[in-house]
Amino acid sequence: MSSNGVNQVDYMVDDGDVADSIDGIDEEYHTADDANLDEYEMLMKVTDTSASQARKGKDIQGIPWDRLNITRESYRLTRLQQYRNYENIPSSGEAVDKECKPTEKGGSYFEFFHNTRLVKPTVLHFQLRNLVWATSKHDVYLISNYSVMHWSSLLQNLTEVLDFSGHIVPTERNPGTLLEGFTRTQLSTMAVKDRFLVAGGFHGELICKCLDKPGVSFCSRTTHQENAITNAIEIFDTSSGLHFMTSNNDGGVREYDMERFQLFNQFRFPWPVNHTSMSPDRKLLTVVGDDPDGLLVDAQNGKTVASVVGHLDYSFASAWHPEGRIFATGNQDKTCRVWDLRNLSIPVAILKGNLGAVRSIRFSGDGRFLVVAEPADFVHIYSTKENFRTRQEIDFFGEISGVSLSPDDESMYIGIWDRTYASLLQYNRRRSYGYLDSVM
Repeated sequence: MSSNGVNQVDYMVDDGDVADSIDGIDEEYHTADDANLDEYEMLMKVTDTSASQARKGKDIQGIPWDRLNITRESYRLTRLQQYRNYENIPSSGEAVDKECKPTEKGGSYFEFFHNTRLVKPTVLHFQLRNLVWATSKHDVYLISNYSVMHWSSLLQNLTEVLDFSGHIVPTERNPGTLLEGFTRTQLSTMAVKDRFLVAGGFHGELICKCLDKPGVSFCSRTTHQENAITNAIEIFDTSSGLHFMTSNNDGGVREYDMERFQLFNQFRFPWPVNHTSMSPDRKLLTVVGDDPDGLLVDAQNGKTVASVVGHLDYSFASAWHPEGRIFATGNQDKTCRVWDLRNLSIPVAILKGNLGAVRSIRFSGDGRFLVVAEPADFVHIYSTKENFRTRQEIDFFGEISGVSLSPDDESMYIGIWDRTYASLLQYNRRRSYGYLDSVM
């Protein structure tokens, strides 16, 4: 992201500065008198929502709309009218309306399963929203304030994995590791895959942990430049094992060997790199950042193969379809653009959000779905089989800290940050078991 006129304080999401938060909804619209105060306080206690309760009419977030003097529909309209989308290039979101592909709501690919209020995902940077990662349909890792937490939806159990508020030192002596470690690290992004967790910080910190070992395996700085924030991390398989890649504000993209935590490759670009993603065949990188145009780059030597032109603002997300021919980019102009390697002159689809920038993109492992997350309130699931014409719209209230599909695509988790209604939403894949119908 741009560093012009921005210091570290501006990076952080401060409770008092988020005018678009929904926290005040109860105080502003609640109409109970003193006699009803005890009942109101009871309503406001942390309660989860199950699928069966939602089917009976309970709000999936537990918002007591029947006790407020505003309806959910009216409040949704207010949010759509008043939410402020952040733009580096003014009016970029309004300028793309004519280009966007018409899509139909009504897809039903994932169904609500559970909302847990015990889990409180947080957002530490308003532009970076890759803070929720599912490693199985039951296991989720997320950032909550200064900690990395693990949630087991099977056991309904929340545990702390790493506390970054104190002093973290490496327990292994890998070459290049900072033996003194880090103190009070502010996390900007993270990624989790298989048994590895990699977290990045606001000062270029890099912390690697094996989830099946105690302590931290590796601590390092990607760069010592002042504007060194780690914007994104991706962990991926190679023929020689797991690697991970960092995208930094100093224009650097760095690839590391996960086995020895050694720098494997690095490239430089003329602007801050906000996100990179590796193609399934490991030959190409998508590179997006503080420039409207995205790049396709040779993964071996860093040379630009092609540019993708059309976005009107800075991009913060990218993802590859597992077949390796299609990829997508997400931008602050409120669009996700889908590209085909065979013809990069025009996108396959331009998908417009409702509220704000596209901050996170995920293709399902089977390639059937594209999940697109806005900064708040909306996650869209597009059917790739229907050429992105049909979508399921998941509608709630609150800032999105991250969205993640489990590796088997059976579960999807959405982190919601809000002072009152912070929670973790779980949706499960809809399945049609025709053989059961035939038995019946």
